[in-house]
Amino acid sequence: MKQVIKPYLFILALIVLASCSTTSRLKPGQYLYTGAEIKINIDSAKKIDNQKEVKNILESKTRPRPNKSLLGIKWKLLIHNLAPDTVKPKGIGNWLKNKIGEKPVLLSEVKIKYNNDVLKSYLISQGYLQADVTGDTVIKGKKGKAIYTANTGIRYKINSISFPADTGVLTNNINANKDKTLLKVGDFYDLDTYKNERIRIDNNLKESGYFYFSPDYLILQVDSTIGKNLVDIRVRVKNTAPDAGLKPYTIKNINIYPSYSLRRDSVLRRLKPITYNDFNIYDDRNTFKPKVFDRLVFFKKEELYNRKDHNQSLNRMVNIGAFQDVRAEFLPIDSFKNNQLDLNIYLTPLKKNSLAFSTTLTNKSSNFVGSEVKITQTTRNLFRGAEILEVSASGGFEQQYSGQNSGLSSYSFSTESKLIFNQFIVPFFKPKSTTAFIPKTVASIGFQLLSRDTLYKLNSFKGEFGYIWKENIKKEHRFNPISINYVKPTGDSIKLEQLFLTTPGLRNTLEKQFIVGSNYNFTYTNQMEDSRRNTTYFNAGLETAGNLAGLFVSKNSLNQKTIFNTPLTQFFRLETDLRNYYKINRTVIWANRFNFGYGYAYGNSNSLPFVRQFFAGGSNDIRAFRARSLGPGTYQVPSTATFSDQGGDIKLMLNSELRFKLFSILYGALFIDAGNIWLRKEDPDRLGSGFKLKNTFDELAVGTGAGLRVDANIFVIRLDGAFPIRKPYLPSGQRWVFNQVDFGSKTWRKENFILNIGIGYPF
Repeated sequence: MKQVIKPYLFILALIVLASCSTTSRLKPGQYLYTGAEIKINIDSAKKIDNQKEVKNILESKTRPRPNKSLLGIKWKLLIHNLAPDTVKPKGIGNWLKNKIGEKPVLLSEVKIKYNNDVLKSYLISQGYLQADVTGDTVIKGKKGKAIYTANTGIRYKINSISFPADTGVLTNNINANKDKTLLKVGDFYDLDTYKNERIRIDNNLKESGYFYFSPDYLILQVDSTIGKNLVDIRVRVKNTAPDAGLKPYTIKNINIYPSYSLRRDSVLRRLKPITYNDFNIYDDRNTFKPKVFDRLVFFKKEELYNRKDHNQSLNRMVNIGAFQDVRAEFLPIDSFKNNQLDLNIYLTPLKKNSLAFSTTLTNKSSNFVGSEVKITQTTRNLFRGAEILEVSASGGFEQQYSGQNSGLSSYSFSTESKLIFNQFIVPFFKPKSTTAFIPKTVASIGFQLLSRDTLYKLNSFKGEFGYIWKENIKKEHRFNPISINYVKPTGDSIKLEQLFLTTPGLRNTLEKQFIVGSNYNFTYTNQMEDSRRNTTYFNAGLETAGNLAGLFVSKNSLNQKTIFNTPLTQFFRLETDLRNYYKINRTVIWANRFNFGYGYAYGNSNSLPFVRQFFAGGSNDIRAFRARSLGPGTYQVPSTATFSDQGGDIKLMLNSELRFKLFSILYGALFIDAGNIWLRKEDPDRLGSGFKLKNTFDELAVGTGAGLRVDANIFVIRLDGAFPIRKPYLPSGQRWVFNQVDFGSKTWRKENFILNIGIGYPF
């Protein structure tokens, strides 16, 4: 019993010691501020709606904020107090005291009246029009806190909404969209909603030509004297609104300066323009074909100004990748006396040629770490249509730092040429895109040589033709109707035969083959919306090979369909990746991922090609297992195997990770991973490798662990330690191994504890 009590007494002693340390350096008359306490309607038995949430919001609005704490311990203040009173301006002492640590927040810094006004203002903005807040301080020992008592009164609701009388074009436009109002009878009074309503009206007017209108020209009059805790809302245009804001404008001239610079400003303005459709183009250097601007500028002469065309035109000119500076200028004709605007577009091109050199540190899910050097030559506006040609060459070396293949090294060399057209190029058809994002047609050819130690080499030739386009900022599509990949492995036949004997299933994947097919990829993400508490990333890809080409090729003597005496690979492959990120608070994120893949090889092929297979284990996958060593199914790679690349046709993976900030750029994580791979059909040489739906969850591997991350925004370095708690290759009923976890055992750590070094987050 004594042994059980001692740890708790030790923890209690630490808390008491920490509490004393936070106040030990306070001078007489100084009190440590411990925070604010909010009390709502203490004289009333009835709670307001969402009272807990309102209390939290009110507490967050009080200032100053108390010293940060973890598990009730103000650790930053403790670090500050551990340092001597005087430290050198530079050095670790100053860094610990003032960067990692923080000075005590004193009760004397609390401004009660200021906080009263802030809290009252917030409650009124939420419809508690009769709210009142009083505050006071309470001192106990060397600590003090602020107590704020809020008497909210009854929350007011909207009784009626009225819009301006229809007296002209402006009011007619406002009334034409009043059915889309954010104000609803019966809703609570909400100041934010009123502000957003003004913005909504302004946005609608901008689409109807009101270039100089502003939300500030609107006023929402609130009448709270009608009784019964109700308000009448009247939307009005201010009498002080300027005349320029009250009338719609049309576009008169569209002047484009494609090679603009301040130095050439006066020269360009004196040029006689080239007239093309609705555009006047001032370009003595003939930099771009005039038809390029049909895709970039959405405005037409004599049409009303509208914000949608404005934003789409700017976005396209910025995103096309041809200009270093883009500026659109709308100038009124005759100083606002009429209702016309001239549109001047100033475009400063990027340099035609540029050379980029980069060095990259790489870390792969297969636990290979290395570096790559890449040089890229970019030629812009190749055919005067804003095309981009990229020619690159790269070489790298990497070594596997853990796993059964630990110490295995490889090097690679690759070269690629990519031509990007900023439009759809479709035979016999000219599709039009009206979104703000430039659709792209991409043609590429490339070669890669991968040498895996002395075991084998893979020569890969690849060519693709396809399209990339965005529906909006959240959705992106990639479709390659033509994708050709020729893979030719080479190596010492004796070593390869030994490798095939020790690694069943590898023989079929390392055969010479043609992959001719198509692929499509869809991505959705709303992660760019920082205001969201819950964000999602979804990616799905579908690839087919050999189905269409297989109709036009003959079979050889082995009954195989071939191209240039090389077997034609036939398969389809589907993979989905769904991720969710939930912000628990400002410093804690709960991240989850679901990853599923399915491949079906048919005709010529008994299995997916090596470059298209699914693998499990590694630093971005199921981290408690060595890279590519897990599965398929309940199969376990023999300890005598020299190579552990175990691929599969089916993959299921689930990851959950709690990420939290420790201090500065150092973050921590707790995670659990589960998953496995399977073959669609059982391999006789790998018993238990076949997929059976009823056994899916019983054959999942599970691992857990913790990690540290250095997140400096421009790069993330990650260290994860993980260990298995469920091993699918053990006999059924014995796969959970909680009882075997023993960090004190060197043998257990060697066999089970996996350290993963990564670059970037795992998902």
